Amino acid sequence: MEENLNTNGQFPEQTNNSCGNKENKKCCCKCQNIFNVILAIAVIVLYVLHFTGKGTNSGANPDAKSAMVPENGVLKVAYINTDTLNAKYEYILDLEKELKAYSAAKENSYKQQMASFENDYKNFLKTGDQLTLSQQQAKEAELKKRAEKLGGLEQELAMQIAQKQAADQEKMVKAVYAFIREYNAANQKFNLILAKSGASSPVLYGDEEMDITDEIVNGLNEEYRNLKKNEKEEK
Repeated sequence: MEENLNTNGQFPEQTNNSCGNKENKKCCCKCQNIFNVILAIAVIVLYVLHFTGKGTNSGANPDAKSAMVPENGVLKVAYINTDTLNAKYEYILDLEKELKAYSAAKENSYKQQMASFENDYKNFLKTGDQLTLSQQQAKEAELKKRAEKLGGLEQELAMQIAQKQAADQEKMVKAVYAFIREYNAANQKFNLILAKSGASSPVLYGDEEMDITDEIVNGLNEEYRNLKKNEKEEK
């Protein structure tokens, strides 16, 4: 007969043969401890089987890649100093120049429109009394519309600059990641490549022999120079 929970959310008291009674508590505790040990061993065995690629594959995706075990059990790690990369990668430097020129052009455009509005507004204050009532109302409506447009233009230009900066950042990151993948695939060197930065980085220390920054920066610059050269030749 099934047992039901009592009002306290617990099972009702068992018979004298159950582990709930005082004389059998030690027995239950021992059984529980043994069960926990067996469970822990089973978890460890499954973990080892998973990461060594052994064991059954029933229900597994046949196209899925098994966990990679480093050769001789040694994990090959390198790191790239991103501060140096940002300072020496010519593509990043060119993108920064383009962004500054773009921002300056947007700012100059805003200043010119603002100066033109202020000039027209001052002239209206000086000569407005020479206009007819309908002309005054038309001029006031025009100036009001221009003022409203200029009020949102500064924020709009700032947004455009931020969008360009984000787009440039995305292009740069993709270019760097793609180069690193191809570089590592061609050399088959490292299992893991980290980013190291003086500002914020999970890498607190790295042996100098693990630093591949110069190698990557030189390769990136060579690739970028060749790309610019090809673009010039096509023009």
